[in-house]
Amino acid sequence: MDDCIFCKIIKGEIPSKKIYEDEDVIAFNDINPEAPIHFLVIPKRHIESVNNIDEESSKVIAHIFNVINTLVRELNIADTGYRIINNCGVDGGQTVNHMHFHVLGGRELKWPPG
Repeated sequence: MDDCIFCKIIKGEIPSKKIYEDEDVIAFNDINPEAPIHFLVIPKRHIESVNNIDEESSKVIAHIFNVINTLVRELNIADTGYRIINNCGVDGGQTVNHMHFHVLGGRELKWPPG
């Protein structure tokens, strides 16, 4: 997608503070963090939202959660706790139409989120 900000980050057209990258996914720090640790993990393949997951892309989603598992351990928040957020659609708060998972930690996170 030519106008997708996350696709541009993947292509290196927009800079990001990458914390992980492999052939299928990329993780980078959020530019407007809501917690001391706040990063996003996204598939390199453009998948608009959870509504567009199919059998093939579900493997990438499983891989994303494996990457999150690794990163939260490296960032020392696995034991204290963290939150994984996926916004889907306008009412769900999705502002970028490229599926992504926010991971927040490093402080106590309240509920409900808002």
